Amino acid sequence: MLKVIRLPVYILAVWLLAGCFNDALVRANQQQLERQQAELDQLKQQVASIQTQQPTRNYLSAAPGSCDRNIMREATRKGGERFAANDFAGALSYYQDALTACPSSAQANLNLARTYEAIGDRTQAVAHYRTAASSSGAGADGDAVLNARSALNRLGG
Repeated sequence: MLKVIRLPVYILAVWLLAGCFNDALVRANQQQLERQQAELDQLKQQVASIQTQQPTRNYLSAAPGSCDRNIMREATRKGGERFAANDFAGALSYYQDALTACPSSAQANLNLARTYEAIGDRTQAVAHYRTAASSSGAGADGDAVLNARSALNRLGG
């Protein structure tokens, strides 16, 4: 008779333990899900913060034949920061702004050429190196012209 009672007691004990383990697993899964949801919410906030920090550029185009050196200097500085960070798309955007501000600038063309070369667009690089190398006149940047000519020799352009 004792053996008959033991079997149901063992079965009941196993059933209770299984239920406890199942409850513990459910609770652990729920806690992990809550932690992951909190991490996702935090990542969403970080992405939103980064998106609002995107540069805003309200540069006005210079009158034809003129050069706004302040805009060119600022765009060149920011382009250099992007280039140094290997953000070539950002660098291109700023360097194009610099060229828009000073269309005949050898330095602006040289910066664009170097960036195009860095991303593997040889055609655009050579075109901007040529423009920089052919700059002349009192306002031409001699160092930029020499650097552009050197790059053309190196590229065979």
